[in-house]
This record gives sequence, C-alpha cells and structure tokens, in this order.
Amino acid sequence: MGVGLGLAALVLVSLYTVRESFILVVLVFGGVALWELNSAFAGRQIRIPMPPVAIGSAAMLPVAFFYGPGGMVVTLASTVLVLLIWRMKDGSEGYVRDTTAGVFTVVYLPFLVGFAMLLLEPENGAHQIVTFIAVTVASDIGGFFVGAYLGKHKIAPKISPKKTWEGFAGSALTCMGVGAWLMVWLLDSPWWQGVVLGACVVLTATLGDLVESMIKRDLGIKDLGSLLPGHGGVMDRLDSLLITVPVVWILLQTFHSFA
Repeated sequence: MGVGLGLAALVLVSLYTVRESFILVVLVFGGVALWELNSAFAGRQIRIPMPPVAIGSAAMLPVAFFYGPGGMVVTLASTVLVLLIWRMKDGSEGYVRDTTAGVFTVVYLPFLVGFAMLLLEPENGAHQIVTFIAVTVASDIGGFFVGAYLGKHKIAPKISPKKTWEGFAGSALTCMGVGAWLMVWLLDSPWWQGVVLGACVVLTATLGDLVESMIKRDLGIKDLGSLLPGHGGVMDRLDSLLITVPVVWILLQTFHSFA
C-alpha cells in the first residue's frame, strides 16, 4: 500500500508542478524496467544489444513529447537499424535470437511508453495521464476484490491461474465507472465516452497481464524484478499500462476528432 501511494504521489507532483518533469520520472523507471528485462533475458542466455537499445529507449520518450508520433517512429526505426548493425560484431551465433529480443524490447517498452508522452503533450496532458493511469489501476483493483471473493471460473489457467471471469466482470464495472467519472470531471467529455474507454481498458489491461505472464513463464521466472516491496519489479507494475496506453491515446484522439 505504501509503495503504491508513494508512486501515485510522485506521479501527481511531477504532472501538476513542472509537467516536463514527468518525462524524467518515466525515464528513471523505464531505465529500471529495461535493466530488469535485460537481466531476465540474460538468464536464458539471450544477449540484448544494450548500448543502442538503451540510448534509443532514452531518446524515444522526449522525442515523442516534443516531436509527436512521427519523431517516435523515426527513433524506433533508427534504434532497430543500429541494434541490427551493432550485434554483428559478436558474430553470427545467436544473432537472430539476440536481435529479435532487442527489437521486442524496444517495441514493448519505450515505444509503447512513448504513447504516454503523446498523452502528456496537449494542454490538458496531465489530466489525460491521470485518467489513463486511474482507469487502468481500477481494472486491477476491481478484479482483485471481486476475484478474491467470488472468483471461481478461470480465464486462462495455464497462463495466469489467478485470473477469473468473475474478477474480469469486476474489473469491467470498475473501469467503466471510473472512466465515466474522470472523463466528465477532468476532460469535460460526455460520460458515455468514459464507459467506452473503460470497456476497452479492461480488455487491454487484462491482456497486458497475460502477455507478461507469458513472458515470465517462457523465461522461467516468477517476477521480473524485486525493487518494489510487495509488487515485484517495475516491469511487474507496468504490464497492464504498457498495452493500455496506445489504446487510450487512440480513443482520446478519436473522441476529440468528433467533438
């Protein structure tokens, strides 16, 4: 509980004081997440070309904020090109394995996080970020409490044995309720847009959890890190957020275009 409240306070202070300081917060936690993912791959003898991956990842976030989607895509393509060339110096053995893991890492972590920078850029960017995070966290909270007391029917027992359809229903109701509230309160938008947002977020948040569960099972580990007491690593807290953020950005862009 204390860790979660501390992270929430850090996010809110950075967003509502100097908005650009949120980029620094994300860079720090993104760097830790990258280190965790690299360590997990290394445990299976997969060697990510870290210098180009780390530099490209660090550049992608401010580029996304200042130069938009086009800049983010150019940075992604440049990073992939450099890592493909960089890995050549270590020979052909494991080349496809290592470069594939490197490309996966760049797309899964900094590229998806870059959509949060796109959410941050407009004048109401702080409100958009709060809405995105709150609705996503609502999925975890609603799913946890309903699943803990009523959960009986497993969604994917071989991937994530704790997830149930009852918990998913709890997540959906919580997401749609929080989404409707925040879209009206923070973004001055119709309540039904928040319901649509929440319905989409519960799907992406659940899929995000399942995707990371697949990664951990394939790598043979329980958690991707241990930095956050009671929460695992930073990557273990980002799983649902990573898959959700591009969908939230697309939806808010679509809502805005019809306003």
